[in-house]
Amino acid sequence: MDIRKVKKLIELLETSDIAEIEIKEGEEAVRISRNSSVATAAVTPAAAQVAATAPIPVMPAPAEAKSPSKATSGHVVSSPMVGTFFRSPSPSSPPFVEVGTHVKAGDVVCIVEAMKMMNQIEAEKAGIIEAILVKDGDPVEFDQPLVTIV
Repeated sequence: MDIRKVKKLIELLETSDIAEIEIKEGEEAVRISRNSSVATAAVTPAAAQVAATAPIPVMPAPAEAKSPSKATSGHVVSSPMVGTFFRSPSPSSPPFVEVGTHVKAGDVVCIVEAMKMMNQIEAEKAGIIEAILVKDGDPVEFDQPLVTIV
């Protein structure tokens, strides 16, 4: 695995409230955790193991878990990864969805950028967008609610 990717993962960890991230590419795996003031990144190829450390400032734990601000009766579309939330494909384009937009299963509702890769997040069921729970450009965590569909 490229050392630049490992450094980018460390930067993502620094800028978020998560404590650990693990990525697998084929036979290689990287796990970076923030259990103390030093994070350890281990790249594990099939035959050898390489470890690298980098000092990371300790971030205070969030006061409460991030969750939708109101109780929702709809289906929650959650982030499948850590990254940055975007409502549209480019700054000059209109958002994929707005509150009240009708969507079908498979329609793109947003993008989560992770390591310079734009990952389209699709609606898992048909319905109407009830709420958009994240602001454009905000960092998101794994399994963080993004939108709700009723």
